[in-house]
Amino acid sequence: MSIITRATPAKPAKTSDAQKVIYAYTFILIVFVLCQLFTYDDFLKLLEGFFTSGSAPIANILGSIIVTFELLALPFLLGMRLSHLMRVVSMVLGWLVPTIWLLLSIWINVTPNNINSICFLGALVDIIPGWWAVAVSLALAILAIWSSWGLWPLGTKSSSTKTK
Repeated sequence: MSIITRATPAKPAKTSDAQKVIYAYTFILIVFVLCQLFTYDDFLKLLEGFFTSGSAPIANILGSIIVTFELLALPFLLGMRLSHLMRVVSMVLGWLVPTIWLLLSIWINVTPNNINSICFLGALVDIIPGWWAVAVSLALAILAIWSSWGLWPLGTKSSSTKTK
C-alpha cells in the first residue's frame, strides 16, 4: 500500500530536448483547459453539435471527461510530488487527451455535420474544423509520447542485477 500513499519527487527529464517538449505540451494543455473552462457552457453546446440531435448528455459527459483528463495530466508533466500510482495515471491521461481529440477530429471530418468550431480552445476562439485538426491531434499525441518518454515513471530492469 505504500506505493499508493507515498508521494515521491519526479525524476528529471532524460534530455534537454525532452524537457522543452514537456514544457510545450504542458503549455498547450494549460491553454486548452483554461479556454474550455472559461467558456464551459458554450463549449458543451459546441460539443453537442458534433453528434446527432438530442445528444446533450453525451456532450456533457464528453466535455467533462476532456477537461478532467487535461487537468489531471498536468501533475505528471509539471513534475509534482505524486504517488507512483498517480504519476502513472496522470501520464496515461496525458495520452488519452490527444487520443480523444484525434477521434473527435476524425469524426467531424467523416460525418455530415454543420460545425463551425473544433473546440480546441472551447468557445473562446472559433477554429474552423478540417483535416488539419487531425494533424494537430497527431502532433499532440507525439508530444504526449515524447513527454512520457522523457519523464518515464516506470522502473526498468537493469543489467547490473543479473547474476553471473
